Amino acid sequence: MEVTALGTGAPTGLPLPGCPCAACARALGAEARTATALLIDGVLLLDLTPGTALSAARAGTSLTGVRRVFLTHPHSGPLPEPPPGLPAPLRLPDGREVTLPGGHRVRAVAVDEPGTGYAVTGPDGARLLYLPPGAAPAGTGDGVPYDLCLLDVAGRPEALATLRAAGAVAPTTDLIAVHLGHDVPPGPELHRRLAAAGARAVPDGTTVTVGDFRHVPDLPRRTLVLGGARSGKSAEAERRLAAFPGVTYAATGGRRAGDAEWAERVAAHRERRPASWTTTETTDLVPLLADDEGPPLLIDCLALWLTDAMDAAGAWEGPPRGLAERTAALVAAVRATRRTVVLVSNEVGSGVVPATRAGRLFRDELGRLNAAVAAECEHVLLTVAGTALTLRG
Repeated sequence: MEVTALGTGAPTGLPLPGCPCAACARALGAEARTATALLIDGVLLLDLTPGTALSAARAGTSLTGVRRVFLTHPHSGPLPEPPPGLPAPLRLPDGREVTLPGGHRVRAVAVDEPGTGYAVTGPDGARLLYLPPGAAPAGTGDGVPYDLCLLDVAGRPEALATLRAAGAVAPTTDLIAVHLGHDVPPGPELHRRLAAAGARAVPDGTTVTVGDFRHVPDLPRRTLVLGGARSGKSAEAERRLAAFPGVTYAATGGRRAGDAEWAERVAAHRERRPASWTTTETTDLVPLLADDEGPPLLIDCLALWLTDAMDAAGAWEGPPRGLAERTAALVAAVRATRRTVVLVSNEVGSGVVPATRAGRLFRDELGRLNAAVAAECEHVLLTVAGTALTLRG
């Protein structure tokens, strides 16, 4: 079964007409995208968009063989007018399955937003899933992995997490991001973010053979995200795991009685995490890292962990007792862990030399800790002004 992505963009396309934003200004060449529509084996069209016939011509194919047209988007008014020669488009009711004369089976999949997804099984047995923009599956499915999934990975990463949790996405499933709009920067930054979720983007007009072997790069087991205050490091770390189910979020800051502003910070962090994540407030990180069967782990952050460790070691008043041993144990646990883990830490060594002994001691110890943890991570990022720079990986 072959799928040609006649378009891969959001319903309004990319760039958005008349939009002066930087993302639209950079959406040139292969990064310019028309609204998403898929042509399957030349006989089945999923979504009818303005300029579909022109998009097919640009892709070097034709719509003359199309026998059925199914829509995913809801339409409050009349359905789109198809180009001459195409059958009238329609939406299948959720759960309904039809078989085309050539042997393709199409089943309507319920989603959690207005619209309809479609699962298509080709005559050769290959299976694909296509979801509308901003949608996640509303059910658990049959637990059988698809060969290819096309969905709004950038806009709804939790949809991918749902599919992974249900067994619909396996490590070998080809994941293609579609419905791409100007809310995510195009070019290298888009591809970097998708790769962290195990997905990819393709230019308009790309043809994919469903079920063909394709090398799927291994996701890094250990990632360290560094950055200064309000640099976007926590948001970057959370985004890297948003497409995975059941993440454990280890918050090392703890609770501070009577500090309303700190409580507001903690609440803001908690509200932006997916509901499926579990939060544990702890500085005892070694057992979490040693739990080989655990889900992905996000640790935020090492600077607060170090503050607690230095408090316990009496480092502020005199020579630290046991701090080097505790730090070494954490680094060893990062080295030995078999969990997928993303660690967050502050980068504090770029400013002036602190005026106090405590400030200098903390800066030095955190610099050593960051370097030791980074040495054990396959992937290291530095966030500056909301932009992630890859230092390793």
